[in-house]
Amino acid sequence: MAAVPDIRKRCIIWLGNPGSHEREVLAAAGWELRVVEDARGARIGLRGGDQVAALVDLRGNDPAWLAEMRDLLSRHPDLPLVALCTAVDSGDDVELPGNCLLALHEPLDLSQIRRLQQIVEGDHIRPSSQQGDCLIGDSPALLQVRANLNKFAPVDLPVLVTGETGTGKELAARALHELSPRRGGPFIAINCGALPPNLVQAELFGHERGAFTGASARRIGLFESADGGTVFLDEVGDLPLDAQTNLLRVLQEGTLERIGSRQSIRVDVRVLAATHVDLEEAVAQGRFRQDLFYRLDVLRLHMPPLRDRGNDVELLAKHFLAQFREQHRVRARGFDATARRQLHAHRWPGNVRELLNRVRRAAVVSEGELIDAKALQLQQAVSADDGDGLDGRRVHAEREAILTTLRDTGFNVSECARRLRVSRVTVYRLCKKHQLELEALRT
Repeated sequence: MAAVPDIRKRCIIWLGNPGSHEREVLAAAGWELRVVEDARGARIGLRGGDQVAALVDLRGNDPAWLAEMRDLLSRHPDLPLVALCTAVDSGDDVELPGNCLLALHEPLDLSQIRRLQQIVEGDHIRPSSQQGDCLIGDSPALLQVRANLNKFAPVDLPVLVTGETGTGKELAARALHELSPRRGGPFIAINCGALPPNLVQAELFGHERGAFTGASARRIGLFESADGGTVFLDEVGDLPLDAQTNLLRVLQEGTLERIGSRQSIRVDVRVLAATHVDLEEAVAQGRFRQDLFYRLDVLRLHMPPLRDRGNDVELLAKHFLAQFREQHRVRARGFDATARRQLHAHRWPGNVRELLNRVRRAAVVSEGELIDAKALQLQQAVSADDGDGLDGRRVHAEREAILTTLRDTGFNVSECARRLRVSRVTVYRLCKKHQLELEALRT
């Protein structure tokens, strides 16, 4: 039986005119925005069960406008008004409405929105899309991710999570689960690329006793174990074709058969999948079923690379350092100016995972209270003209070629060298030149 959505919508009735950034922040926090600019003749329609807050925007609005807005609210006595909040310019001497429970000051940010949620939801605050280290930050790219998490989570459809290695695809999948009506059920994650080809079917769909040599007892597969919850298939592009066929059946019919059995078993799971490869290209090459691709790619969530997240890199670095200090006795408590410059200049090919490892190492080797550039051990970004006289575009193309080949070979240096027709020493030299840390990328 399919899960029944039990999450009420958070709704802001904005009396005034919100800015574009305010719209982004509210969407990222999971609030549906309804704007009322002119109170004359306006009506407010609400769905039953919504969690509602009215926000009176006093910026640039005169007392006559405020009186009209108060009159509008008085014409809706059944409005489930949880809180009347005010956004005012810092330092303005404005008389707030008498029943105002909270005054918010611009610029509106996520910390203020969380204060609003505490008033609206009290002791029953539902899981936040802030969960997971990869979701810390307030860059436009990350605000869009949070907004999509809140849009996609309540809808019981498959989601394809895309992005480079280390961007936090599994953490995003966990956030989708925790924000969904299935959050009371199991969340089971499996890396499809790490499963031996001869055991994929048994791991995913289970087997009966005696189904094959070594099957001494019945085994329940991951999909049965996740009944009522969520299955996350990481690196789904690595699934063998026969397993793809059975996965398609689960998505289409909601049933599976254990190996060695002809009995159909009904399962109720939501499937989330992730990949860092181009599945459209895999379909064109015959390595991935086209019908399965369309079944998985109903909703798509893209995780941005760390280099596209601006100041988030510094916020994440401080967060990782604070976490490390709670578990280990180290002197480091912050970053000096040289370290901060390197944090922003580095391209972060390993993304958030690489940043985490760099910060932990720097915290251990730093001899002072402030981590410096030497402790971070980050080289400056490759210049437009390197030591061999190559221009910027050639340097970029060389870096992308080595990185793509490493990914395609599972970061096997020997196989990478064979494909590029160079020596293993050259592969290591190119990795060092382009700041590609094999250990971080493999992880």
